[in-house]
Amino acid sequence: MAKFLVATIPVVGHVVPMLSVVEGLVKAGHEVWWYTGQLFEARVQASGARFVAMQQGLDYSILENVPAAISAERASLKGLAQLKFDLKVFFVKAAVGNAQDLLEVLQDFSADVILSDSFFIAAAWINELKGIPWAQLGISVLTLPSANTAPFGLGLKPSASLIGKLRNRSLHSLLQNFVFRDVSTCINQARAEFSLSPTPTGVFDLLSPDLYLAGTVPAFEYPRDDLPPQVHFIGPLLSQTVKEFTPPLWWEDLQQGKPIVHVTQGTVATVPQDLLIPTMQALEREDVLVIATTGSSSSEALKDFAMPTNVRVEPFIPYHYLLPHVDVMVTNGGYNGVQMALAQGIPLVVAGKSEDKPEVCARVEWCGVGVDLKTKTPQPKKIRQAVKRLLGDESFQRNAERLRAEIEQFQSAEQAVALVEKLLTIR
Repeated sequence: MAKFLVATIPVVGHVVPMLSVVEGLVKAGHEVWWYTGQLFEARVQASGARFVAMQQGLDYSILENVPAAISAERASLKGLAQLKFDLKVFFVKAAVGNAQDLLEVLQDFSADVILSDSFFIAAAWINELKGIPWAQLGISVLTLPSANTAPFGLGLKPSASLIGKLRNRSLHSLLQNFVFRDVSTCINQARAEFSLSPTPTGVFDLLSPDLYLAGTVPAFEYPRDDLPPQVHFIGPLLSQTVKEFTPPLWWEDLQQGKPIVHVTQGTVATVPQDLLIPTMQALEREDVLVIATTGSSSSEALKDFAMPTNVRVEPFIPYHYLLPHVDVMVTNGGYNGVQMALAQGIPLVVAGKSEDKPEVCARVEWCGVGVDLKTKTPQPKKIRQAVKRLLGDESFQRNAERLRAEIEQFQSAEQAVALVEKLLTIR
């Protein structure tokens, strides 16, 4: 039996993909301690791991823990300024407290391996300070710099031509040396608190020297001829837990023979005016059935909306039950939701501009499984045209089925556990 210390950013999209890996480690007889936000204590314990609460680290899984001044400053910013603020406050500065917590945990728990999500910066510092083997779990698209790709976040298609590589190199230099220079300064100031030397590595360039688990299949990622050897594709880490589900009263409407369109905005960017409402408006006169899941933060905002007769709305429906019925998914490009749709061979209409969504949306279009509307607030006309295009053009369905077939070749959790266990030989 070995000891694994797991650490994740206290956000659902960083925690949920880790669940099946932790469950696999526990099932294999290993002892697992999991450091993350208080909101996820029950899920951590259900996985069989021991929950370790954040003490000095900023636990923003509970919004009330975020100082009012930080929330106010963030709300005053938009676009690039808000992104840089988030990187500094919630990833870099928060990592100082995370690292202090982990150093204390390691006094009581002599971990053989550290396993973190791909944005958990403190794990890199612990790896440098203690020499403990470190595995990263990719919870989004590959953010690593490459000669074949533009920098992460721009949503640009890859290019390995001479001109393309020149474009990529120039953009990487521009972002590192000018646009995100202040973020790099913040990183090195944080590292100095642990007597670590300055580094040119940015938040999006973070890569374990030991192991990186890419949570998708190669067909969904841009081709790179300089992919580091420690990067392994393991396929999407889809939840294996089938929750109890009482179907709503309208559930039999799924058998009417009409195309089923599912619209969702995930768990983070949930303002319904961005995508939920425009999709309902776009399809209200079409011969389709629209299934909208709102998330708890959006339900109240739909109270005064005149619901079309061909729309069914629920706060949440387990995808295990819903997706087998769906013909098209309309989404703002949340990574986990997109992977779950592709695992069912479902074509997508994507419309997202926050977090990692521009990159996810760009890949959906690049691999031919959907249409990228290239905005987070599409007009109903554009949504309607995109949905009708997916329903009428069989190439999207064929490409989605191709990805589903590739996903089915992976045993994601089992492969992740086997690769992580190999790090024990390093220790």
